[in-house]
Amino acid sequence: MRLDKYLKVSRLIKRRTLAQELCNGGHVTKNGRPAKPSSRIEVGDVLEIRSGTRVLTVEVVALADSADKKTAGSLYRRLSDEYLAEAE
Repeated sequence: MRLDKYLKVSRLIKRRTLAQELCNGGHVTKNGRPAKPSSRIEVGDVLEIRSGTRVLTVEVVALADSADKKTAGSLYRRLSDEYLAEAE
């Protein structure tokens, strides 16, 4: 499954176009390396998503072509969710 589609289906990011923009901007890493929107995602991959001052790290535990609001959270395991201090 493509990274941008996974981010949308899992509801980690609201829109697929926003997921593509974050990936193209270097704000998403897969297993410690910058990831393109077309990167293939597999179970066990670790994703780090930086959006503003938030850094969310998750592990992919399942893949699905679609998911509703109740099951979207079961597609990943949250490893950390941090907020960085803003520069003064």
